[in-house]
Amino acid sequence: MTNAVLPAFADAQAFRAWRSDPLRWLPIAVDIARSHGLDGRAQVFSTGTNLVVGFGEKLILKIFPPLLRAQFVSERGSLTQLAGRLDLPIPEIVAEGERDGWPYLIITRLAGALGSEVWPSLPEAQKERVLRQIGETIAAVQRAPLGPLAQIEPRWDAFMRKQMQGCRARHERLGLAPKFLAGLDDLLRDAAKLIPMDASPVILIGEYIPENFLLACHDGDWSLAGLFDFGDVRAGWRDYDLLGPSAFMAAGRPGRVRSLLEGFGYSKLDYALKRRLMALMLLHQASDLNSHICIEGWQERADDLVALQDLIWAE
Repeated sequence: MTNAVLPAFADAQAFRAWRSDPLRWLPIAVDIARSHGLDGRAQVFSTGTNLVVGFGEKLILKIFPPLLRAQFVSERGSLTQLAGRLDLPIPEIVAEGERDGWPYLIITRLAGALGSEVWPSLPEAQKERVLRQIGETIAAVQRAPLGPLAQIEPRWDAFMRKQMQGCRARHERLGLAPKFLAGLDDLLRDAAKLIPMDASPVILIGEYIPENFLLACHDGDWSLAGLFDFGDVRAGWRDYDLLGPSAFMAAGRPGRVRSLLEGFGYSKLDYALKRRLMALMLLHQASDLNSHICIEGWQERADDLVALQDLIWAE
């Protein structure tokens, strides 16, 4: 057993700097794995937020710093709550524990190609097919009962109100063009009416993006093969989870937009839905339009937020 100790960190920046050098923490991860009978070559995953190490082809160890304990609670609760409730594979919890105040999970490793590596080269028809499956997957997750995930803080209404209060300052700081900032007050006024604050909440993953999907090809057709990373789950209004695939994958292509929304269960794309999605996109926990909208030249192609919502959710 190693004598090394997982340290305490005052903030996320200090943790990230320490995390960037696996030589500092990999021996502890290997020691934790061995204490659960795991062996084999350790593979460090450099992406993501926490300490993530693969052991062989079957298992992954995720170690969460105390300052991100909420992510451990979210991941553990989500994997437990969704177990056996989806057609799409998700990781299974094999073991859990704590070392030096750092909680950890040992979970099964899913098979497939990482979505972010495959997605750019897929033919258009395959992209529409996958987006329809993503819409269906979001709907399936949201049909699962909340269970203990209902207790995750902040609750939806408090979260939304805080996001609304800080929305203008956030997007000014991130450099959103003045022509879009000009319409922000009108959009936030609409948002208060369009976004349900007290509707029955559902499980929100928050990040249906290519980095969190696995894809597989059978007889020339690409399909979703797995979903992982449940560290940012919250409970709230269902449309919130359409934002990741809308921004990162649909790219304003009418066929892709239609496939995503139809898979989710929306047959009609009207002004109210576009307006609500635009508001939610600006209010999302990770919102940064300049970095996240994957439509070439969108800043020049839209003159205001109304034109932008028509561009993103094109019909």
